[in-house]
Amino acid sequence: MRPVTYTRWLHLCVPAGAIALWGVFAPRYLYLLGVLAVPVGLIRAVRLGEGIQAQALLVPDERGRPDATIAAAPAATWQDRWRTVLWLEARLVLAGVALMTTAWGPMLAIEMLRLGIGGAPVTIPALGIWQPQWWWTPLAVLPAVGSLVLLVALGHFATRLARMLLGPSPAERLRLLEERTEQLLERNRIARELHDSIGHALTVAVLQAGAARAAGDPAFTERALSAIEEVGRGALDELDRVLLILREGGRPLSGRPTLEGVDRLLEAARSSGATVDAELSGPLGHLPGLISREGYRILQEALTNVLRHAGPVPVKVRVTVADSLLELEVANPLPRQPSLAPGRAGSGLRGMRERAALLGGELQTGPSHGEWRLRVRLPLDGLAGPRDCQVVPTDRSVG
Repeated sequence: MRPVTYTRWLHLCVPAGAIALWGVFAPRYLYLLGVLAVPVGLIRAVRLGEGIQAQALLVPDERGRPDATIAAAPAATWQDRWRTVLWLEARLVLAGVALMTTAWGPMLAIEMLRLGIGGAPVTIPALGIWQPQWWWTPLAVLPAVGSLVLLVALGHFATRLARMLLGPSPAERLRLLEERTEQLLERNRIARELHDSIGHALTVAVLQAGAARAAGDPAFTERALSAIEEVGRGALDELDRVLLILREGGRPLSGRPTLEGVDRLLEAARSSGATVDAELSGPLGHLPGLISREGYRILQEALTNVLRHAGPVPVKVRVTVADSLLELEVANPLPRQPSLAPGRAGSGLRGMRERAALLGGELQTGPSHGEWRLRVRLPLDGLAGPRDCQVVPTDRSVG
C-alpha cells in the first residue's frame, strides 16, 4: 500500500526493458549484457546517474538530502567504480527476476482460473496435464498475491544492495561529516555572537530604563535615553552584520569588536549605574585578531552577567597582556538575592567557557571572599605573529 513499493518496482523494471529488447534480437547472447556492464560501470559519471535514479525511486524520502544513504556523486576512486560495476551486474539479475515475476505471476493466476471453470490453458500449455477442477479457482490467488509479495521483497533487497554499493564511501562520509561539523560550529559561533552582543545591549537598555524611571530626574532620564539609543544602534549594527553573514553563507565573520574598544564597553556598563574600576595593562592593540575578538566577547558577557544577576554594583575589571598570556578578571560583590532568569542560568558561563577552550585557554569562576570572580587565561603562543610576541608592559588605570 506504500507508494515507494511501486517506484521500486519501476526501478527494477528499467533494465528489464533492455533485457527484453536484447532477448528479441540476440537471445543466444544474453550474457553479453553482463560483460558490457563492466566497462560502462567504470565510467565516473555512471555512478552519478545510478545514484540519482536510486535516490529518486528506491529512497525518495532521502532525495537531495546531505545525509542520504545512497550517494549521488561521480566515482571518486577505483573502488567506487568497481562497486558501481557490481551494482550494475546485480541490477541486471534483479531486473530479470522482476520481469519474470511481473509477467508469469498474473499469467499463472489466469491459467489457474481457466482450469477452475473447466477451460484449457492457453498461455501456459504445460498446465494441460492437470484436470480442470473447481478448486483451481481459489488456488489462483496464490500466484497473484505471491508475485506482489516477491516484488515487495525484491524492492527491499535492491534498496539494501544500493545502500551497500552506491552508498557513500568512507572518504565521502568523512567529507560529509566535516561539512556538517563546520556548519554546526558556524551556527554555534553565530549563536554566541547574538547571545553576547544583543544580550548585552538589552541588559544595558533595561537597566537604564529602570533607573531613569526610578530617579525622576529629567537630566538623568535624558542621559539614560541617550545611552539606550547608543547601545540600541550598536545592537542593530551587530544584528545586521550577523544577518548578512547568514544570507551570504561563505562570508567570514568580519568587523567584530576587539579589546581595543574595551573603553566603550566599560563606559556602557558605567552608564547602567555600575561603578567600574578597570585596570588595563599591556599592548592590547598588538593582540592577535582572534584573541582580541574573543577576549572582548568574554569580557562583554562577564559584564552582562554582573548587570543581569547583581545589578548596578561596583565591578573590578583587570585586563593584562604579559608573558604571551592574556588574562581577564572580573569581580563583583555577591548579590544578596540572585536574579537568575528561569532557563537562562549558566548559558553565559557555558558560552565563555567554550570560547576559552577553543583558544586553548581556561576559565575559572566562583565565589571568593564575598565576591564573585571570573578569571580567564588565554595563551598567545601559536596565534600571535613575531611582532605580537614582543610585549612591552604599559599600564593605564581607569577609575
